[in-house]
Amino acid sequence: MVQDSEDRAPAVTPSAPARALLPSVLPAVVVGVISSLILVGVEAAAEQLQDVLWETVPDALGVGRYSVAWMFAVLFATGVAVGLVVWKVPGHAGPDPATVGLDAPVLPPLVLPGLVLVTALMLAGGPSLGPENPIITVNVGLAAWLGGRFVPRAPGRIWPALAEAATIGALFGTPVAAALAISELLARRESRGALWDNLFAPLTAAAAGSLTVTLLDHPSFALNLPSFGRAGWSDLLAAVVVAAVGTLLGLCAVRAFPYVHAAFRRLRHPMLMLPAGGLVLGALAAVGGHLTLFKGLDEIVTLAHDPDGWSAGEFAVMTVVKLAALVVAASCGFRGGRIFPAVFVGTALGLCAHALVSGVHPSVGVSAGVLGVLLAITRQGWISLFVAAVLVAEPGIIALLCIASLPAWLLVTGRPQMQLRKDGTSVR
Repeated sequence: MVQDSEDRAPAVTPSAPARALLPSVLPAVVVGVISSLILVGVEAAAEQLQDVLWETVPDALGVGRYSVAWMFAVLFATGVAVGLVVWKVPGHAGPDPATVGLDAPVLPPLVLPGLVLVTALMLAGGPSLGPENPIITVNVGLAAWLGGRFVPRAPGRIWPALAEAATIGALFGTPVAAALAISELLARRESRGALWDNLFAPLTAAAAGSLTVTLLDHPSFALNLPSFGRAGWSDLLAAVVVAAVGTLLGLCAVRAFPYVHAAFRRLRHPMLMLPAGGLVLGALAAVGGHLTLFKGLDEIVTLAHDPDGWSAGEFAVMTVVKLAALVVAASCGFRGGRIFPAVFVGTALGLCAHALVSGVHPSVGVSAGVLGVLLAITRQGWISLFVAAVLVAEPGIIALLCIASLPAWLLVTGRPQMQLRKDGTSVR
């Protein structure tokens, strides 16, 4: 009888002893610090170049900083510069960026300098992409190379995990984002041991990365939108509707992505694809205005500072233009990530909803819009909830977003992602 009871007892996943986890602390801290310094260095260099391209030079020439002609010129020149690097620099700045997500491939060291260079050029020149994908790829390749040389006995797969976690922690200024992203990756992979044993080293790297960035740069994602107080039924309805609209809008971009990508691939050469993409982005910027340029984080602060400063039509134009610019930039060969531009799209959509219906509180509209667009673009549920929540930074918003995410997830599950295979077909 006792034996039967033991046979029916549920299996318990054994935890690793502390002595098995402690040796990973120092490598994780080193990877975290180095990964964050690379991110800070690339972004600082890009900011300096951006000031030259968009302030110093146009002022010296006596042209408007964001005049239509200057936006066309800089975006076209950025396409030419990035195209030259992709064409001539060893490694060609890595694989087709449309095939790369947050789960980065391990590239040989020869590829990494070119990838760093095109990332800085892209961030400075104005295409609507963020630094996340290429910087994660650079850090993963560097960590795998250095780790294999100096700690050859460590499992090879640990270095990519540490670098990804460290970079995500640095990007968002908190290890929480990395923990959420890694949890989703672990759920898709076969892993052994307890969850927190698997998270221990990556979370250490993420903590080191986020603390380094916090000490150097003091990042903050809170938009300081008006407080909405206690959530009511109208807030819940608004969150569900805006999130669903954002999801559908994002799915339209995902559906168009392989077709736009195929159109640029017909040009076959980076010196044709990237300058052509720059011209299309210049045309979009002429329609949407200069706020639709760049990765979008500084621009959403401008929008949030005066949520009633634009009409619903103007917000709608910025929403559509930014989303189109994201698709074009990611399709024509610019190296960059989709998360930060998607945040701008969701922010503009939420403020558009507020301008159309005054009962939609701007904080609710923005957070729900960001949630819906990110779910469609990234298919990362935890990251989408996290980013949407930290933009508003009110505890009451979390429950609204959790409920709004349920119908939004029903819309995206099983559908293609904004990432392609090498043959050009969508990843599901």
